Amino acid sequence: MSIIDKSILFVKEKLENAEGGHDWFHIERVYKNAILIARNEDCDLTVVKLAALLHDIADSKFHDGDETIGPKIAREFLEKENVTEEIVQHVINIIENISFKGGNFQKKFHSKELEIVQDADRLDAIGAIGIARTFNYGGFKNRPLYNPAIAPKLNMNKEEYKNSESPTLNHFYEKLLLLKDKMNTETGKKIALERHKYMENFLSQFYSEWDGEK
Repeated sequence: MSIIDKSILFVKEKLENAEGGHDWFHIERVYKNAILIARNEDCDLTVVKLAALLHDIADSKFHDGDETIGPKIAREFLEKENVTEEIVQHVINIIENISFKGGNFQKKFHSKELEIVQDADRLDAIGAIGIARTFNYGGFKNRPLYNPAIAPKLNMNKEEYKNSESPTLNHFYEKLLLLKDKMNTETGKKIALERHKYMENFLSQFYSEWDGEK
């Protein structure tokens, strides 16, 4: 069995009871997005696949904000499977630098493989699935759908973003609508533009229904 097949089985097992927006199906979509983007990029496809599969193995949101657990679990798994240290470290670097974190996070590592997996992950945060995931997580955290009296907070630092409890709709302005302009690859940018427009149409419809205009 290949290391990719072993990784798929490992991730499926680890995320069996995960929240709906960060479960195996999220990983599978990111994995497929990453392969699609990688077709047009000069990259190490093995690193891309492994990083896509392991990037959310232990999302800090569900571990009291601890960002060390995910990389630790990923490293232990890859080392157990005798993956070379060069690949292991590259995958870990991607996991540690992929997250949005309020949009003001300065990446400490750069590679074409990180750009691909980051784009793939961000694509799953926007469009129809992005909308569904956003409201699923908002419900999971028991947040209100929308409150006109609570304005979105723009340019939050990492801690503010991590601790935010604002209404779900604010998340569109605090993250989702910003992602189009943060894509790294041409393929990512092209797909993001279409999904961005879909979100704008959704918001227009949402406000019209909220105000009783439609």
